[in-house]
Amino acid sequence: METQQSTQAAAPAVSLAPADAPPVRAVWLAAWPLTAVFMLSNAATPLYVLWRHELGFSAGMLTVIFACYIIGLIAALVVAGVASDRIGRKPVLLPALVLAIVASVLFATAASVLVLVVARLLAGIAVGSVISAGMAAVTDVAGPQRRRLAALLASAAIVVGAGVGPLLAGILSETVPGPTVTVFQIEIVLLALAVLVVWRMPLPGPTGSRTGAWIRIPSVPRPQRRELLLGIAVFLPGLASTSYVLSLGPSLLADVLGTTSRIVSGATTFVTFAAATAVQFSVQRLRIRVILLMSAISVVAAMAVLVAAVHASSAVLLVVAAVLAGTGHGLGQLGGVTLITSSISADRLAEANAALNIGVYLPVGLLSVGLGYLSDAVGLSTATTAFGATIVLAALAGATFAVTHRRTAN
Repeated sequence: METQQSTQAAAPAVSLAPADAPPVRAVWLAAWPLTAVFMLSNAATPLYVLWRHELGFSAGMLTVIFACYIIGLIAALVVAGVASDRIGRKPVLLPALVLAIVASVLFATAASVLVLVVARLLAGIAVGSVISAGMAAVTDVAGPQRRRLAALLASAAIVVGAGVGPLLAGILSETVPGPTVTVFQIEIVLLALAVLVVWRMPLPGPTGSRTGAWIRIPSVPRPQRRELLLGIAVFLPGLASTSYVLSLGPSLLADVLGTTSRIVSGATTFVTFAAATAVQFSVQRLRIRVILLMSAISVVAAMAVLVAAVHASSAVLLVVAAVLAGTGHGLGQLGGVTLITSSISADRLAEANAALNIGVYLPVGLLSVGLGYLSDAVGLSTATTAFGATIVLAALAGATFAVTHRRTAN
């Protein structure tokens, strides 16, 4: 009898063993929708020079087109996180992927500025929805035994897509007929595959509470708010540095190298995000605190080199700044996502992802607008110096927060 009782008591422990976790390939596959959607997020960037020539819109209108993406992104983050936790990941992911396909069709057939505006808005909505629900879905598929792997793959999937999209667009726009069409035809196929992946994804049912407002500023439970704030404090400087380096790159390369090649522009973006991807996999076994501190150091170095690149009009220094900014971005994003996935329960995870990204993308968008006006007023070199100093201070503040935060040791 004693033996039988011992056997029965031991039985439940078997179901909790890591061997019962889903295969690692399932976690990798779950990250594919993030890659596909983030390819769309940046694929149009090298092509705006062609659309401006064809459609005849101003630089001011280009700013409006970019702003529509941020509006769609923030609007989706406000809704999608809560909705994903309440009704499940698939009911949010599938419509978001369909919107991304519609956006791709509009980009490929754009014959007016209004079509580009709508396409960019839909792309922002799709990206915001997939950030919230898609990152949570990767964690759901991974299970509690592989939460850190889920954070790594979700974060890496984002930066891979963000880098490959513009590189592919730049190459195809220079080498095949239909320079503003082919990349989006490919993107439609990739997004259709993502729909199939989500449809077959082994996801649990919704566990979030259905009480409270559906549309609200995303948040996390009070005990985890310090983790959220720390994630924002470290991720924000990395994203800001990457955004500015990439926005500055084409004009600086044109001045220094005398080229407006869309392949060169796309390759610069790809190198930046390739650095972000590579560093994430190389530090996956390090403590979170170390990752966060490395991010801050990389961002400080990136800003110093960027200021030198602008004052010296050096393409070499610009590439170095891009690699360092990508490194800081990758480390900051990985650290922030890991903090969220390791501390937030599944019933609030998508909302927490939305809160992290609103806390990062909104200030970066406002900073970019302010920087544009500052550049017009005082010149590019002075504005870049002021921007670099601001981001350095933000990175150092994030590093100080990481050092003094007790729960970032692991």
